[in-house]
Amino acid sequence: MNDSTPSETAPRVLIAAFQGWSDAGDATSEALQHLIKLQKAELLHVIGGEGFVDLQLQRPRMYRDEDGKRTIDWPDTRLYGTVHRPGLPAPTDVDAGEADAITRIDGTPVHDLFFLPGYEPGRDWENFADEIVELAEVWGVDLVVLLGSMYSDAPHSRPIITSVSAESPELRERYGAERSDYEGPVGIVTAIEMALETATIDSLALWVQVPHYVHSAPSPKATLAILDKLEELLDIVIPRGELFAQATDWESNINRIAENDDDMTRYIRSLEDARDEALAAETTGDALAAEFEKFLERDSRGAAGTIREDGAAGELGESSELGQGSEQSDQPGQDPDPGEQQR
Repeated sequence: MNDSTPSETAPRVLIAAFQGWSDAGDATSEALQHLIKLQKAELLHVIGGEGFVDLQLQRPRMYRDEDGKRTIDWPDTRLYGTVHRPGLPAPTDVDAGEADAITRIDGTPVHDLFFLPGYEPGRDWENFADEIVELAEVWGVDLVVLLGSMYSDAPHSRPIITSVSAESPELRERYGAERSDYEGPVGIVTAIEMALETATIDSLALWVQVPHYVHSAPSPKATLAILDKLEELLDIVIPRGELFAQATDWESNINRIAENDDDMTRYIRSLEDARDEALAAETTGDALAAEFEKFLERDSRGAAGTIREDGAAGELGESSELGQGSEQSDQPGQDPDPGEQQR
């Protein structure tokens, strides 16, 4: 978790996700819709999709409104946020005591979150990214968190892996992010990230892995992993609603399918073994050795090279916890090479 920030000086944060290539299992779009509903966020701005989206790939949808009138829902990108009207309490003030409200860790309401669900454009990416940058500037956004989900050889029965990346060394230190060394094909998330960097607007890329052998959507377990990481990054409390039950049902359904398919069962077990072995190696091998070397370095500076047994034990205990969480850093924080994704 980053250093706690008082509510009155909390950064204004925009969380963005785009349906398409960077939304495996609908994990990011479902996370954003969950947050918008909790926040009771209102529509603030629309970036029309017709100039950016290929409508033959992202078909508009027709539905009937409450009066029975036909309406077309275009694949637009929409900005949502909390509107505080003069003379009236902010919606989050009214709802802060409810169990389904987003709050700070100290229980105070959150006013400074914006949400941007949209669709990956089929054309004109640079202008689309510039539109996002302009929105961030107009609404005084301090930090943009770009969400992405990728298909991966991740077992559904293990904790979902997340990774956070940032180009800025200061942001990496503040949020415990990594610097991505990925080179290759990218999606709109990376294009927006680079446009924000040019405009000197802070941004993080938060990616989550989705088991490639699960073809149904949504993927509530991956959505939960995104919300867990957002809580950690932003020092907020996000109610989960029905997501825990949905994630349990999702995992149980996959288990039932695998029980009737010997090949699938063997394949999932091989993924579980690989994950467990990788985690064990990180926990008991290189990660512990690196932490112990740091301890020796600090001790030699502070105590003339002496090593206290109780101090060493304390350092090893801390490093064990770090090793357990280190599985979240083994993936790039940017758009993966689609050729490496297993669907």
